[in-house]
Amino acid sequence: MKISRPRIFMAIAASLIIVLAAVVIIQSFDLVRPVRVACVGDSITRGTEYTVDLWNSLGSNYVVADFGIGGATVTLNGGTGYNTSVAFKVAKQYQPDIVIIMLGTNDAKASLNEANATFIRDYELLVREFQSLPSKPAVWAVLPPPIFYNTMDVTEHLLVQNVIPNIRAVSSQMGTGLIDVHSALAGHPELFLDGVHPSSDGAKVIANAIYTALISANN
Repeated sequence: MKISRPRIFMAIAASLIIVLAAVVIIQSFDLVRPVRVACVGDSITRGTEYTVDLWNSLGSNYVVADFGIGGATVTLNGGTGYNTSVAFKVAKQYQPDIVIIMLGTNDAKASLNEANATFIRDYELLVREFQSLPSKPAVWAVLPPPIFYNTMDVTEHLLVQNVIPNIRAVSSQMGTGLIDVHSALAGHPELFLDGVHPSSDGAKVIANAIYTALISANN
């Protein structure tokens, strides 16, 4: 049976329409893929609901994942460096679009006795690992909450004198965003459970500070 040319052209045209429709559908799904946010940190991330509050504020176009691990430090000398944790590996596999790093509280210990250069080197390494991911995430460094009581061998003095200036320096050198949670909670000991870990109300303040920074950056 001989097929006429018009029918062949019509079949080819129909096939092209189906292919183009499939491409449009695939592109549409890609456009609506939620923005992946990775929250990196210590027990202030893992032990509070700030990540949930942040997700509620950002809405359904985002997915916020908690990669906090209790006791984590920036510095690698004490054996608790975030870079050595399973959470760090999983956070990278997550291929985030945005990375929020809120570490440094556990580095404000006299017992660590780390040099400024060590903290800066290890923080830069952490940032560089995220910046080099295929997803090319926007990385944000967070100035940690204040410390009101020395209940865990961490002090506000070391946080303010050493840790925070070093985070600012790394943020400037590495071109990250910077979010000042420390100032947002300064003077509010009532928003903390033990002087170190924020309460549910304190977590909302953290989430709001981060949310405001992210939204402002997109406007």
